[in-house]
Amino acid sequence: MKHRNCLSALGSSTLGLSTLGAVLIFSSFQSNVLAADKGVAYVTNQDAGVTVIDLNTMQTTRSIDIKGKAPRGIGVTADGKLLITANKEDGNISVIDTATGELVKHIEVGKNPEFVRVVGNRVFVSTEPSSKGGPPPKPGEVAKEDDDDDNEPARIAVVDLKQGKKIQEIVGGPETEGLEFSQDGKKLIITNEADNTITVHNISNGKLLKTISTKKYGDRPRGIKISPDGKTYVATLEFGNKFMVLDKNYKVLRTVDTAASPYGISFDRDGKHLYVAAAKDKVLQVFDAKTYEKIKDIPTGNRCWHFSFTPDDKQILLACGKSDAVLVVDVEKMEKVGEIGDKDMPWGIVTYPKSMGSLDKP
Repeated sequence: MKHRNCLSALGSSTLGLSTLGAVLIFSSFQSNVLAADKGVAYVTNQDAGVTVIDLNTMQTTRSIDIKGKAPRGIGVTADGKLLITANKEDGNISVIDTATGELVKHIEVGKNPEFVRVVGNRVFVSTEPSSKGGPPPKPGEVAKEDDDDDNEPARIAVVDLKQGKKIQEIVGGPETEGLEFSQDGKKLIITNEADNTITVHNISNGKLLKTISTKKYGDRPRGIKISPDGKTYVATLEFGNKFMVLDKNYKVLRTVDTAASPYGISFDRDGKHLYVAAAKDKVLQVFDAKTYEKIKDIPTGNRCWHFSFTPDDKQILLACGKSDAVLVVDVEKMEKVGEIGDKDMPWGIVTYPKSMGSLDKP
């Protein structure tokens, strides 16, 4: 009897170990599947809403109705739960639940919103009350003055997502473009294309701390980014065909020549390379981020303004508005390897998990 009980116990024990092993193998399999998930990209389409790209397949999997017109700037919260778009024709932002794709709320921010940066529970949105729309003046051409508010300064609306409302305005220059933050998060740096300045502001009280004129270097400052080590800033000059390099105290160190009409700009994650989208010459330029020597021109498409790395840093996705496509570039090969062509005037692109890019960073 004892012998039979021992065998029974041994059998139960063996069965238990087998079951445990199967559970562990399945759990490991699940973990590997989850670890392999490359995330998603969100694209604003000026003639539509937001499209979602599955980065595992590089295919568009769904569209999101933001219930707004002409979305441009786009951002995502750190936890990936909320997506924000700046809706040009509505003067508001859409807050979207990414799990359901449903609109959570519209929040009024001001006339002609464009850029979006999400930091914690706050959203910074540039608005351009003096922008008249249409093509910009050509290099050397004086902009027409239609009425007295043409040079009305832009305002950066600061929205608290928990409160669901605008809590602050920071006054910039006429027609703000890029938004960036100091490494300590206490200052906001703005490019102002209409008066050719870069301005630095105290975020807590909105006070203007410094103004840097770009006129001697080039007109129409557009994109701006801080280096991963926080020691330098770079800003593109669309009509100067250059980017400026500033130190951490906003002193201009030098300029670097680019192809025609540089706009979006970003470092890679480790600060080794710098990427510039030059729209008119239809190239994505790669520079050494320390020496600023050009490494390569990668052919792109029409009106490619903004771009993002994928979360694994292996590809770059460019939103090419006049090509109605998102282009895929292999980072290691430095060449175009794909195209996602079902877009309607794409403007901005960000990913989740968050990546380096012209509109965002981790």
